[in-house]
Amino acid sequence: MLAANRPLRLTIYAILAAILYLPGLGRPALWEPDEGRYAEIAREMVISGDYVTPRDDFELYFEKPPLVYWAEAAAIQIFGVNEFAVRLPAALFSIGQVVVTAALAEAMLGAAAGFFAALVLALSPLFFGFARFATLDPALAFFLAAALGAFYAAARGDSFSRGPARRWLLISAAMLALGTLAKGPIALLLGGAIALAWMAIERRLRHVAQMPLVWCLVIYAAIVVPWFVLVEARNPGFVHFFIVHEHLERYVASSEHGWGPWFFIPIVIGGAWPWIFFVPLGWSAMRAGDGLSESAKDPSGRRAAARFLAIWFVVIFVFFSIPRSKLGSYILPALVPLAIVAGYGLARVSALDGLRRRRLLAVIAIANLALAAVPLVFFELVPAPINPAIGFDGLLIGAVAAAGGIAMYSLGRAAARVPYAIGAMALAMLATVPLASYMREDASSISTYRNLANAVRPYLAPDCTLASYRHYVQSLPFYTRRRETRVEYWGELSEVSPPSPGKSPFLIGSDARLRQVWSSGACMILIVNDRDRNALADRLKPAPVVIGCEGKKLALYNGALAPPPGAADCLKSETKN
Repeated sequence: MLAANRPLRLTIYAILAAILYLPGLGRPALWEPDEGRYAEIAREMVISGDYVTPRDDFELYFEKPPLVYWAEAAAIQIFGVNEFAVRLPAALFSIGQVVVTAALAEAMLGAAAGFFAALVLALSPLFFGFARFATLDPALAFFLAAALGAFYAAARGDSFSRGPARRWLLISAAMLALGTLAKGPIALLLGGAIALAWMAIERRLRHVAQMPLVWCLVIYAAIVVPWFVLVEARNPGFVHFFIVHEHLERYVASSEHGWGPWFFIPIVIGGAWPWIFFVPLGWSAMRAGDGLSESAKDPSGRRAAARFLAIWFVVIFVFFSIPRSKLGSYILPALVPLAIVAGYGLARVSALDGLRRRRLLAVIAIANLALAAVPLVFFELVPAPINPAIGFDGLLIGAVAAAGGIAMYSLGRAAARVPYAIGAMALAMLATVPLASYMREDASSISTYRNLANAVRPYLAPDCTLASYRHYVQSLPFYTRRRETRVEYWGELSEVSPPSPGKSPFLIGSDARLRQVWSSGACMILIVNDRDRNALADRLKPAPVVIGCEGKKLALYNGALAPPPGAADCLKSETKN
């Protein structure tokens, strides 16, 4: 009966995840630089009709493969050029990952563990945040989870030579191929390393000979190779840049986003809060072979599943901890095994003796109270935050988390009320969802420029140049529908084609050339950091007119049109800064 109802359960999980991730998806402005970059690449694919060669600001951009751009471009075709369209693929991949996690947890540990694993993953702060963020990592995390889930389904029997096992392996190969098109060969590397390490520990390496490796390779190549061949044919040198520079050299030498090897420890703890506290309980129960029902009594299978999940987490955690270049989103593929183990721990809380249960829930309540104090301490040490509303949002999130922890402890002291205790904590985390969304919007002035783009659009005549001074605002082309000329700045767009000031009309390589263009009489809008405004005002003739601002950036104009009334406030805010 439980197996027959599994499709219905998974469908319900998908619907609930969609209700959680989709509302208000397009409300916040695009965050710099990643959301602006990936949104603009997708938009340029749509308007150019070229879905082979990715371009950012119409310059070649070879750092990432195209699958997520294709998905965003398809959404733009359906929903228009807006934030909802470019974030929709990340939300859909995240919804899919919740379903895959629940299905894998059910296969390993039973229906109750599947439910709680889905709950843990869906309401983990890091996972929720990136489910509503236009970046590539949710796609990689989904395809890697699907590939490993399919591999585990194939490996549950004692042989890979049987029909169902072979079909699961072919599905796994297809998922790894799609993961490669989403983020690169890292999908194949991680998926293969996890599978082989687990087989070695289980003493099953001899079974590799039973796998349909040739057919797996054919499927993988059929999905991956065509795009690589096409883009290399159109852009000779792409494969070398993509494999050698973007992956090998960046892994061993890049210091961009440089952090120490400890970086992902707080990311994992905070990103899986408060469910991380249930991981030790779930792990010990899996290692002991404890079952939840008659249909799930398979101690050796649960121990093998525990080792599989442990290898999955450790391989990803260690792999991304080695290089200096790190971002929090890189650890997303490691949340699935954590969610399954923590979900199993939640399912086992009722079985704990009273003292152990009370101690566990007391630790969670105290930790949540300590978490609630963090915003108070932070904003005491930083008395003038960028936006006081951010601090208020943080205080509310902390207070809600603390209330959830206290409610969980109060209800969970009695075994019969443990489901209500878990529900109280889940409701508290659910209540933080809109608060986190408000915090993101209140923090928009830190790194979003939708308002700045809206301020300059009325001044962008057809022959007007939109330029940025010593930086590149990734989202401006997306919002203004205009190419952005870069002044004395090439950044990552120079990595494919080295900068050559005389090469392109969209590169201005010197202050002298900028002054010449500014004074030529042709319309120009220059986006500058406020620290550069005074120096430029002394050098540029005619004198620049401020027509808009957002955060630390201002829009300077050399035309005769009067600035909007609100532009005067930009100078006041600069004086305060």
